[in-house]
Amino acid sequence: MRYLDHAATTPVRPEAVQAMLPFLAERFGNPSSHHTVGEAAAAALEDARRRVAHVIGMRAGDVVFTSGGTESNNLAIKGVVIAAALRRGGPGHLVTTPIEHESVLASCAYLERVHGVAVTRVGVDETGSVDPDAVSAALREDTALVTVGYANNEIGTVQDVAALAAVTGSVPLHLDAVQAAGWLPLSGTGADALSVAGHKVGAPPGTGVLAVRGRIPLEPVLHGGGQERGRRSGTQNVAGAVAFATALELAERERIEAAERVARLRDAFVAGVLERVPQARLTGHPSRRLPGTASFTFAGTSGEAVLLELERRGLVSSSGSACAAGSDEPSHVLVAIGVEPEVARTAVRFTFGHGAREPVDPAAVAAAVAAVRSGA
Repeated sequence: MRYLDHAATTPVRPEAVQAMLPFLAERFGNPSSHHTVGEAAAAALEDARRRVAHVIGMRAGDVVFTSGGTESNNLAIKGVVIAAALRRGGPGHLVTTPIEHESVLASCAYLERVHGVAVTRVGVDETGSVDPDAVSAALREDTALVTVGYANNEIGTVQDVAALAAVTGSVPLHLDAVQAAGWLPLSGTGADALSVAGHKVGAPPGTGVLAVRGRIPLEPVLHGGGQERGRRSGTQNVAGAVAFATALELAERERIEAAERVARLRDAFVAGVLERVPQARLTGHPSRRLPGTASFTFAGTSGEAVLLELERRGLVSSSGSACAAGSDEPSHVLVAIGVEPEVARTAVRFTFGHGAREPVDPAAVAAAVAAVRSGA
């Protein structure tokens, strides 16, 4: 069985498991406790914070440990916009795009519905790219935040984040970097806030980080004991933070070599699928995409039926975002880039992992699509 759904989740790295084990047993202390056991846990937590900050290119004090990408996105968007609204005395405005992860879209919709925040959703082109000039034109005097995905979780398109940072100016820029981590540089992006999820880089699910520059006011979403410098209450997951830091460091160390190697495998796979499967269409940007992502539509099929046929042939893949699995609705990402809803329902996404070294035979894809089209 070949697993080609690394955009959904990745196996936990053995090094991350080994790093976290002591903090599940003999070094189990609560880092808020003022005794030697708690202080040892606090020291490990702060060491993990410094290591993450080094990879991200921010200060250790900017790093907030969370439960994953969804919480990080919620905290970034709600926290920055509500803090700005409290200072301004009015709801304000934010800018995003229609192809973002559900956690971003839902957070923006919540602010719009409950807090009266004005939301501008800047359109994208047929490759899923957002025009920085369009973002610039959308900015207002009361704009509190621009939130954009560094790389799209379904089609893999990578945004020109340097150009986005250049046009946002004094308006904070938040990047959902959940899919980008391990494939693209996290430092030097120009972002003021960055979300990362542990289970995309080989850390356990339930771990993540929001890095937000100290000059950006952030209203907490979770209230209680005031942990994480008052920005995210709740007893910290020290074992998870240590595992996250370990996995992120390893992913960053491997990043350039892995990206080049995996992109070659992906390109060969894409060429083979397009050659063998009639009416196959690669979605997303043809070159400015994540190294491990290849997402297709196969007109005249059901994407879910193709997935089942692929698994029978030893390939595990997905129809798009794991967060939308089971939905009958066409992908909002594909619809936003101009794909007809009935064609969007035929989508299949293949995502390679860091460790991929062997080619994937596109003939299996061709056979699966042919079987579905024939009704076999």
